[in-house]
Amino acid sequence: MNPERSAHPEAATPVRKRHRMVDRVAGILELAARNHDGLTLTELARLLDAPLSSLQGLVNGLVAAGYLDEHDRRYRLGGAPYLLNLMAGRHLVTQVGHKELEAVHADAGLTTLLSVVVGQGVFYVDSCSSTPRYDYLAKNLVRRSLIRTSSGWVLLAGFARRDLWSYLGSLPAEDDANRERFLNTLETIQETGVCAAPHISEVADGVAVAVREGGRTVAAVSVVGPHEEIHSRRDELVELLTSHRRRWEQAG
Repeated sequence: MNPERSAHPEAATPVRKRHRMVDRVAGILELAARNHDGLTLTELARLLDAPLSSLQGLVNGLVAAGYLDEHDRRYRLGGAPYLLNLMAGRHLVTQVGHKELEAVHADAGLTTLLSVVVGQGVFYVDSCSSTPRYDYLAKNLVRRSLIRTSSGWVLLAGFARRDLWSYLGSLPAEDDANRERFLNTLETIQETGVCAAPHISEVADGVAVAVREGGRTVAAVSVVGPHEEIHSRRDELVELLTSHRRRWEQAG
């Protein structure tokens, strides 16, 4: 026996044992990251050599936490890994960076935000703003409500139908009016990728456009400001944002 090792057991290198559930979660996330078109539950089970019954609960939990997205019963990597990368100082959306936000801000003269959805919340992951409130929300990655923000409406419109109904059905009674107003504009937002001055917040209003990559909505860019200014400039701001979006798409 090595006396030094015996005297100082903490100096011994621990043996790290594998954990089957952790291995499966890691495998699911890696497969989702490698397959941009997504994978069905059956395909995941085959590739991981795991029973469907054991994967269903894991996959549902990963979708609920934002680590996977589900669309047409296919699973892709969700927003949570990207959010963790942002917390670690890495970047997210490929089409829109800080330079693109600065260009919108220069044209609009209003706070400009880049938002993503993780789980059931909106996070402002970048901003151009002289307003301390929004600068704080973006810099600290504070969760915001999907149903109470213009960017949230754009992101909700990109949800798979089952996830959208589930989210809307989980809202408290105080959001009944917002849910009805959202449903009344849902088809228009899905067709145009634009939510214009929904007047759903007492603090401010906004105009938001979807950022679409790989055929799905991955983020939203919005300009926000006082109700009166957003309402009076509504059409101008819609044209401004859609014009910038065309440039991002062409450049991408």
